[in-house]
Amino acid sequence: MNKFFIVFLAGIFFTLLYFLAPVLTPFMMGMLLAYLVNPLVNLLMRLHLPRIVAVMIVFAVLFLVLGLLIVLVVPLIQAQLAHLADATPDMIAWVQDTAVPLLKERLGHQEIINVATLKEQLSQNWVKAGGAASWVVETLVHSGFKLLHWLFDILLIFVVTFYLLYDWQKVVSGIKDLLPKKYKPTVIKLAGECNEVLGAFFRGQLLVMLTLGMYYSIVLSLVGLQIGIVIGILVGVLTIIPYLGAIIGILTASIAAYIQFGSLEAIVPVWIVFAIGQTMDGMFVTPKLVGDRIGLHPVVVIFAVLSGGVLFGFFGVLLALPVASVIMVLLRFLNKRYHGSLLYQ
Repeated sequence: MNKFFIVFLAGIFFTLLYFLAPVLTPFMMGMLLAYLVNPLVNLLMRLHLPRIVAVMIVFAVLFLVLGLLIVLVVPLIQAQLAHLADATPDMIAWVQDTAVPLLKERLGHQEIINVATLKEQLSQNWVKAGGAASWVVETLVHSGFKLLHWLFDILLIFVVTFYLLYDWQKVVSGIKDLLPKKYKPTVIKLAGECNEVLGAFFRGQLLVMLTLGMYYSIVLSLVGLQIGIVIGILVGVLTIIPYLGAIIGILTASIAAYIQFGSLEAIVPVWIVFAIGQTMDGMFVTPKLVGDRIGLHPVVVIFAVLSGGVLFGFFGVLLALPVASVIMVLLRFLNKRYHGSLLYQ
């Protein structure tokens, strides 16, 4: 009877999780942010600082970093978007005059991309707005409710992060007190392994994303690509999904280089940049910053992220890899128990 009751509760939990996914996204992001910066709070507490003081110092650093990013990075991205807006007509012309005829010739289809419709949509949503900056302003003016909703979500993320950081030890102690005494040592041991896996993944992967994003942004800009920073940021963000960041990055950068310089020879430096970047990532960056402690195969990562996105949207993408990591820890535990059982023997 107890087993059926547990299954029933699990069913209710996952059903609520599915329907409340849009509401839970800021809470999930706040929990993730608190989890990531909690070691910094613990480090400051080891210097004999009260927890509330340590939390306030960490928050001050977070806001300082966020402010610097807004002041330094946003103008650069705005300039890059202006270059992208100027290059959009050339990109459309290249698609219409080069890419579409080539695809028709290779695949035999008469209409693969409706360039006229694409051009009309872009002109309605971008050109009439007068460029990237004014398009953003117009969108925000006509979407005041959405803007307030985003601001509320951002505020909620920081509120959740602050209270979780402040009460972190109480939350952990409360969860431990709820555990059945018979299974408490096993659950605590598994929780420690999950914490090690999640910590290794998140902190390491964020450093990998930052490193590769900075590398591609700087080097692509140095080779003369006008939207190098935008492509570098895109590659850095998509690095969380194996191979996707590199594939999208090299395709986007190659097309941008060809359109900007007008020759196939201009694509060669882009390929060299990505060849060096992928070699550096495979041999040094990921092994040093993440290592092999996670135990998630790239195929598992891709499947987890795509499945989470389909089931729960952006909330599912945030939740996919932590859940997959925990499942891998539990599967390793069950595999070990199985090999020590009478059934296996």
